[in-house]
Amino acid sequence: MAQKPAKTPGVSRSPARRAGKRLTRSFFARDVLQVAPELIGATFLVDGVGGVIVEVEAYHHTDPAAHSFRGPTPRNQVMFGPPGFAYVYRSYGIHWCMNFVCEPEGSASAVLIRALEPTLGIEEMKRRRGLKDVRMLCSGPGKLTEAMGVTIAHNALALDAPPIELFARPADVEIVTGVRIGITKAVEKPWRFGLKGSRFLSKPFPPSSRGA
Repeated sequence: MAQKPAKTPGVSRSPARRAGKRLTRSFFARDVLQVAPELIGATFLVDGVGGVIVEVEAYHHTDPAAHSFRGPTPRNQVMFGPPGFAYVYRSYGIHWCMNFVCEPEGSASAVLIRALEPTLGIEEMKRRRGLKDVRMLCSGPGKLTEAMGVTIAHNALALDAPPIELFARPADVEIVTGVRIGITKAVEKPWRFGLKGSRFLSKPFPPSSRGA
């Protein structure tokens, strides 16, 4: 008799806890500024570990802050390919960042996933991060990749095939927008989107931030 695969500690495989329909690559074949806010409230999992997306940033190919602005390189090549694939890169030589490639092939636009509210595999996330505070597990782009076990091995993987799973938000949510964080170019663009009132953000939105 074949043995059942072992479960990762702390990971729930129950479909009942994964709200919303699955997102496919076609979801990402649109303007990055349409896709980005619609990802707020979606569930993002890697090997069954993850949670609800509460903060993202959009990067358009015409944007000086985008990695693709100066053209294709070995690092950003996946951005110039078809939509619906992961773009993973090392930030400051320290941590990995996960991006979702958007728009038609050649556009080279993407959404950076900045923060999650952990919902599945929390004990595994705590082990990977060496933390107990759930609020701090995924409150930043490098934190969430460490918690979810994302590395360069996930670069160029399809967003609608294992080990990655994405589920649309089950209901409308209140979204706030503001300027992006940690960049020195195009700093005025209000292309950071977050879940209003979430305590899992990487950084609070200023009171002056507007609703999307």
